Amino acid sequence: MVSVRSVNLTTNETMKKIELRNEIKNDKYTDYVYQAFDIQNKKETITEIKYDLSELDNFDWNIGVVVGASGSGKTSILADFGEIRDIDFDKDKPLISNFDFLEPKEATKLLTSMGLSSVPTWLRPFKTLSNGEQYRATLAYLVADAKDGEVILVDEYTSVVDRDVAKSMSFALQKYIRNTSKKIILASCHYDIMEWLMPDWTCSPQKGGVLERGECLWRGRPQIELQVSRVEYDTWNFFKKHHYLTEDCAKSCKFFLFSWNDKPIGINAVIPQPSGHFKNGVRSSRIVVLPDYQGLGLGTTISNFIASIYKNSGYRYFTKTVHPAIGGYRNKNKDIWRGTSKNGKSPKAQNAMGGMSGWNVLVRTSYCHEYIGEGISGYEELLKPIKEMRQAKETVKSTTTKQLQLL
Repeated sequence: MVSVRSVNLTTNETMKKIELRNEIKNDKYTDYVYQAFDIQNKKETITEIKYDLSELDNFDWNIGVVVGASGSGKTSILADFGEIRDIDFDKDKPLISNFDFLEPKEATKLLTSMGLSSVPTWLRPFKTLSNGEQYRATLAYLVADAKDGEVILVDEYTSVVDRDVAKSMSFALQKYIRNTSKKIILASCHYDIMEWLMPDWTCSPQKGGVLERGECLWRGRPQIELQVSRVEYDTWNFFKKHHYLTEDCAKSCKFFLFSWNDKPIGINAVIPQPSGHFKNGVRSSRIVVLPDYQGLGLGTTISNFIASIYKNSGYRYFTKTVHPAIGGYRNKNKDIWRGTSKNGKSPKAQNAMGGMSGWNVLVRTSYCHEYIGEGISGYEELLKPIKEMRQAKETVKSTTTKQLQLL
């Protein structure tokens, strides 16, 4: 039997104390412990957890973290704020259909904002998602379903995901929470997420339970160092199921693999674009960032980086996408992306004979741009013909590194 109670200490009117009492069921094993370690209290165990968060009413905040080792009392402090909710997804419905309290367009915006922007993932049931995807989906549901003024409570934050995935998830979460002016308190035993979450405050039971204002918020967000490699067509097979439209990709493309801490996280495929009006035209054919690493702005960073390499080598670099997040970014950043004459228009559906289709076809808005930003030198070898690269033994294992600032 466990009882939990919270009382004020007489030494500090604002300091709270949670007592966790547990009745001991004695047997020969507990008797051995009493004799071997001279334990006096044989009736119950008592754990005291002290904390003081009274200052929370004195400043505006969005994100708080209760941090400390396992067993230090994080969950008990979190529970003192209210109920820690569990989300029970319908495991047979598509993930996005579980967000039926939102309009479809709003549900897609929510998932994208939380770093879960892979369209194929939206159509899969919750039970088929990876740990990282399930965790993001649960967070998305919690924050979207929160009522006005409600403090969202999340226990064991990022305990079940890869640490790089945890960083990516944390960065996407903090952006969404701040953009929507919500409040969230997370309990975690991991300190590596702090500079990605940039919390407004932290509290550690192991440090006396006092509130500390967020130093990570003042330092700003961290950088990511990616490795870029020129790879062959077969690498596309690792990414193709995550592309939002089709798995098909022309073998005439040049493929550029991006890795973070030796883990593949994204790919950019570029195809020649012949034209009678200009020479050396190329077009971005596919950009994929794996679901676990979405929400960091890596898709646009990768796109800008590859475009700048081509620009430096005398190419004109074009893009066409129907993805609203990527297209919206390029429309906004007019200093590096210029909309073409087809930007914002909806292409007509045609059948294989070139005539108008008789079917009712969903017509999507296309975002079409040309890169007009600065070129970058030092990466010319990435554009060599693949046969020449094979001969020079510059294959998948050869890498050129570039530190890329998050956008």
